[in-house]
Amino acid sequence: MASINTKTISEFKTKLSGGGARPNLFEVVIPSFPSGIGDAWGQEEQRDFKFLCKAAQLPGSTVPAINVPFRGRILKVAGDRTFDDWTVTVLNDESFNIRTAFEQWMNGISKLDDGTGIANPNSYMTDAMVRQLGRSASINSETNNAGEGNSNVVLRTYNFFDIFPTEISAIDLSYDTSDTIEEFTVTFAVQYYAIGYNVGDAAEASQTQVPANLSGNDLVQATPPVGA
Repeated sequence: MASINTKTISEFKTKLSGGGARPNLFEVVIPSFPSGIGDAWGQEEQRDFKFLCKAAQLPGSTVPAINVPFRGRILKVAGDRTFDDWTVTVLNDESFNIRTAFEQWMNGISKLDDGTGIANPNSYMTDAMVRQLGRSASINSETNNAGEGNSNVVLRTYNFFDIFPTEISAIDLSYDTSDTIEEFTVTFAVQYYAIGYNVGDAAEASQTQVPANLSGNDLVQATPPVGA
């Protein structure tokens, strides 16, 4: 009978690089709003959004299987990839600046009063990015001294291309609600995403790019980090 070697907790410790990625260490960036929306997204909104966006996701996608019958059996072949919607959760401050900006964006797509809207997709779509952060200034840092505790290393970036909001959630109001801060979600349709690129579509030198280069761009794949 075959057997396998046992694994110790100390061996497991050596495999958990950096102590494990933490879901509460992240940053979401929307560098600009589409050209057709106007000046709803200024520097103040961009800065505040990085703090007030309390939840997001590293994106998912699906490559379904196509069933092809053959002589009483089913051959499964790969279908076409589809991209999930992307949702962010935002804390609402008393200025309502962030919510107002997203409401103006959706109003540009489909006006509240008469249903008209921007016809050219280039004028209502933009890009966004979510960064997974590490706990120290470098991957696998062994010190928290000499400035090592002043910054977070960017472990992974996901750049979303040509997104636009499809839903801004309601904010429930109630006399019964206390000891909480209002929050709302914004759901975006996503055309596609790339991994390891910044908001300028340039390759992040410390990360492996997927795809190796963006379509139509002559980007050279950066050297992947050690151990990738």
